[in-house]
Amino acid sequence: MKKRNITLTTVLLVFGCFWLSSAVKAANDSRQPTTFTQIDVPGASATIANSINPRGDIVGLYFDSSGNPGGFLLSNGAFTTINVPGAAFTITTAINAQGEIVGLYFDSSFNGHGFLLSNGAFTAIDVPGAIFTIASGINPGGDIVGDYFDSTGLRHGYLLSNGAFTTIDLPGAGPFGTDVESINPQGEIVGFYEDSSSNTHGLLLRKGIFSTIDVPGAVQTFAITISTRGDIVGTSIDASGNSHGYLLRNGTVTTIDFPGAILTDANGINPRGDIVGDYTDSSGNEHGYLLSK
Repeated sequence: MKKRNITLTTVLLVFGCFWLSSAVKAANDSRQPTTFTQIDVPGASATIANSINPRGDIVGLYFDSSGNPGGFLLSNGAFTTINVPGAAFTITTAINAQGEIVGLYFDSSFNGHGFLLSNGAFTAIDVPGAIFTIASGINPGGDIVGDYFDSTGLRHGYLLSNGAFTTIDLPGAGPFGTDVESINPQGEIVGFYEDSSSNTHGLLLRKGIFSTIDVPGAVQTFAITISTRGDIVGTSIDASGNSHGYLLRNGTVTTIDFPGAILTDANGINPRGDIVGDYTDSSGNEHGYLLSK
């Protein structure tokens, strides 16, 4: 899953360095951009914006009036539904600068597969031997990251580059395994994992070294997207169980809360610093949003 939202989801014990965790500090709300735009797929009962590219194209997930999920692309103000042919349902998770889209689909037997949509053609992504594969992120070079479940049901992250799969496992991660969400042009990867006490922490994998991401004061932290500039967005859960989006830039954390929302998630960021995500209003309805400068 991506936290509580996408129905699949859902520091450091540490192997590697502690520099990121120790450098993270809180910022006041004056640093936060203030231009929010609500995103709702027409006729949908819920909308979640997952990713935004440099052109401002947005992809995500919506639920129709019957509660069935689907993928969408929002480009130049127009919504386009994205469905893998023959799939039971489709979720779009990320879009790169070239407009290539990755995500997840369930076939007619409800087996999960990743996919790449490039130049109008869908390609299935399945890690060899996996029983379930998710494609979560794609960079401008076409490198794809995501998760898969092995035959025992254990989750692993993966990198698909030049046609070859590489497994990504944070040493010492708990039974949840390692979740990988995003990769930037420099090959830096973010995601999250649960420790042996079932606490969730964000992770950064840079040049083969894992580092922790923990939002100060949060009981759980999810790192979801890393931009070309190295900015990271994600979601933190406070002690009351409420979610808040965050931006981690140059070691400083800024909280992102949609005005009047009871829950907010931050899911994607582009090089310009535009952020997309979702929020739950006071009536319990879920909407996507764009936070722009």
